[in-house]
Amino acid sequence: MTDMTVVGQSAPRLEGHEKITGRTVYVDDMQRPGMLQAAVLRSPYAHARLVSLDATAARALPGVHCVLTGEDFPHHYGAFVQDEVALAQGKVRYVGAPVAVVAADTLAVARQALGLIAIDYQELPAVMTPVEALAPDAPLVHDDFAAYGRRVAVPLPANVCAATTIAEGDVEAAFAGCDVVVEGTYETQAQVHCYLEPCGALAEADAAGKITVWSSCQSVFRVQATVAEVLGMPMSRVRAIATRVGGAFGGKSDVTVQPLAALLALRTRRPVKLVLSRDDDFMMMRTRHPATIWMKTGAMADGRLVARAARVTLDGGAYAEDSSAVLGFALLIARGPYRIDHIRMEGQVAYTNRLRAAGFRGYGNPQVTFAGECQVDEIAARLGRDPIDLRLQNAVRAGDRWVGGQAIEACGFAECLEKLRDALPPRVPGRGIGVACVTHISGILSTSAIVRVLEDGTVTLNTGAVDLGEGADTVLAQICAETLKIPLDRINYTVPDTDGSPYNWSTGGSRVTYMVGRAVAGAAGQARDRLFEHAAEMLECASGDLELRAGGRVGIVGVPGAEVPFRDISGRAHWVAGGPIIGTTSVMFEGGGFDPKRSAVTGNGIGKLGTFVFGAQAAEVEVDDVTGQIAVRRIWAAHDVGRAINPTAVEGQIAGGIVQGLGYALYEDLRFDGPNPANPTLMDYKVPGALDVPEITPIIVEHPEPSGPFGAKGIGEPPLVPVAPAIANAVADARGVRLKALPMTPERVLAALDGRG
Repeated sequence: MTDMTVVGQSAPRLEGHEKITGRTVYVDDMQRPGMLQAAVLRSPYAHARLVSLDATAARALPGVHCVLTGEDFPHHYGAFVQDEVALAQGKVRYVGAPVAVVAADTLAVARQALGLIAIDYQELPAVMTPVEALAPDAPLVHDDFAAYGRRVAVPLPANVCAATTIAEGDVEAAFAGCDVVVEGTYETQAQVHCYLEPCGALAEADAAGKITVWSSCQSVFRVQATVAEVLGMPMSRVRAIATRVGGAFGGKSDVTVQPLAALLALRTRRPVKLVLSRDDDFMMMRTRHPATIWMKTGAMADGRLVARAARVTLDGGAYAEDSSAVLGFALLIARGPYRIDHIRMEGQVAYTNRLRAAGFRGYGNPQVTFAGECQVDEIAARLGRDPIDLRLQNAVRAGDRWVGGQAIEACGFAECLEKLRDALPPRVPGRGIGVACVTHISGILSTSAIVRVLEDGTVTLNTGAVDLGEGADTVLAQICAETLKIPLDRINYTVPDTDGSPYNWSTGGSRVTYMVGRAVAGAAGQARDRLFEHAAEMLECASGDLELRAGGRVGIVGVPGAEVPFRDISGRAHWVAGGPIIGTTSVMFEGGGFDPKRSAVTGNGIGKLGTFVFGAQAAEVEVDDVTGQIAVRRIWAAHDVGRAINPTAVEGQIAGGIVQGLGYALYEDLRFDGPNPANPTLMDYKVPGALDVPEITPIIVEHPEPSGPFGAKGIGEPPLVPVAPAIANAVADARGVRLKALPMTPERVLAALDGRG
């Protein structure tokens, strides 16, 4: 595709000018006539029964218009287990759980009213870790679990909300024949999403009672469906609109405060805005799943990896959220991007009285990859092999099959490893270099797109995909512009709105470029075909004799000057014959599911997913023997993206993922003092700053995916995943110690160095 003029170019962001000039409108910037402000009352207990709640004084406070409590939200909801309510009912299950919400003339009055709500709590024993939760006779986080609706109906032990097993081959026999076997237990922590913009929503009801919700979200359609479910309303009576989003990373994939704002607006018949403070967001929202991973990997003396087993326990917190899918994906990906014929992966998610865990960039992959990539390095060391050479020997290739039997259509993994090796510099004394790899997916669930050619020949693109700041709007517009051979500035990209946008599941799973891009290319292709039909009549030729020409024209192949502009074609369609030119496409990911003849699977909470993406990274570190400080000096990252629609955007995603992975590896950890979060502010919760970021070298590898738009696949999540194991392997290379817990703090480094003697 050497004739492309838009795809493959580093086009500026569509929203770039509004952001750099400060004109971007986020939820908290919005104002509506007569708008009220809302605030939420949080629980001070991790586990307690609500004996009584009296809001009389709060309702009597001048300026207060509405106070809602749990009894106002009788409907349960949840993606896999319907265990959640908008406000606590009967009991609270974590410190920070929302108990009541107030709408008032001002935020100050709303917060004052919170202090007037009298609640009598009966504190209950709490379970703060999976070990406590899974102990015999442990207190139940959900007494009525059996009564909840569930998508995966398998028998589960007490305080377990999901359990899955995936197996292929004969693991025990394979291990028995191995020359080298390594095993270990690895611990990963709760990482806070730490998006720049806290969760917020503005809701307004019209005269007929239809509710409109503007919010910072990852999917207007998930917001619409869940708000309707929570309020017991038809979805057609709920309209969801996406504002600009100041980051999400999975933390806004389902509803946050939208149901609260919506019911307040319905009750008061006034617009209501509810935006969480940073403290509220830390205490009420979500984290990455803490995990304990036992893993065992076996190899032959010649370096062939032949067996892997893993047991994964995730801390799901107080509610199930997307835990079933996170667990299922973690087990599906735990084999790593290697040809390992014999596997057994099993895991469970425990309820605890902690903050909810949910999807987070990587979706279970960072946890298991930390364990798996550390073990590949251990095997390389035991065999005296170069870590990159060992990985190349075992690398999956195009035509191989993934766990479950799905074919890998395109695979640039080996090239990623080769380019990574070529990029590495000579070793610097006192520094270590570590390598780690990743595989991920970009195909999941459904989406759609509409492309309409306007009367003047310009184009409106409508997808329903929410841009979270990653530049998805620009990439999708580039796909549309390239398909129609028009300049990017002739594309109008619309705001996601459930009243007018075609369906898209969510911005998540690294799926927008691949899945939504496919729908955009299909819809633009339909519009192109309609343009050809009209142009054929106008030019008196067959449609097959026509071609698109740059700048929005259709011409006869081989006949210079024989052409008509989009403007004339669209004008004819609008005013003379045929009707407006509109292309529409709906896409469902149809990749193969689990082949029962190949894989034994139980408790699986995820459907068809795939279109695999690959990457390899290396980190160079220095370790201070006195302080235990790990200084990451350089990171090289080679990622196969199929085709880079916008190379600068791809490099930005690689760099951003690496920085977030750096926080996961070295700094970020939501800690608890008993039942209470101990560092729930940015004063105490450390994220990487500018001085912490090393030199980053992104390396783009392109092995076009046949089913992708112009060959493209996703890149959003993979760059985060291998950062922690690459750093751990670099520390082992530099100092000969193996760190098996995240974050790799100076205290843990010193303890490991002391243990080495």
